[in-house]
Amino acid sequence: MYETHYKQLPHFPCLHCHPHTYIKIVQNLIERCLLLRMDREQCVTALAEHARIRPLVTLTVWKELVKENKDFFRSYFQSSSLVPYTNQ
Repeated sequence: MYETHYKQLPHFPCLHCHPHTYIKIVQNLIERCLLLRMDREQCVTALAEHARIRPLVTLTVWKELVKENKDFFRSYFQSSSLVPYTNQ
């Protein structure tokens, strides 16, 4: 269905061919990381290692999620004693 590019997982959309779908998948994977109580760096590392998503893409989507869900992330960082990464 999706064209496979170098270092791309099979059946994973290409960022350049299907950017909206790719970004939604990254967002869903970040949300899974949050359910596992990961901080930003752990999430970036996990997605890079297990889903082969470039850290810059993960960081960009993370920043947008923080921007759109400030209250959630404020609570998330407070409840988990994680260092917030909202200003980076």
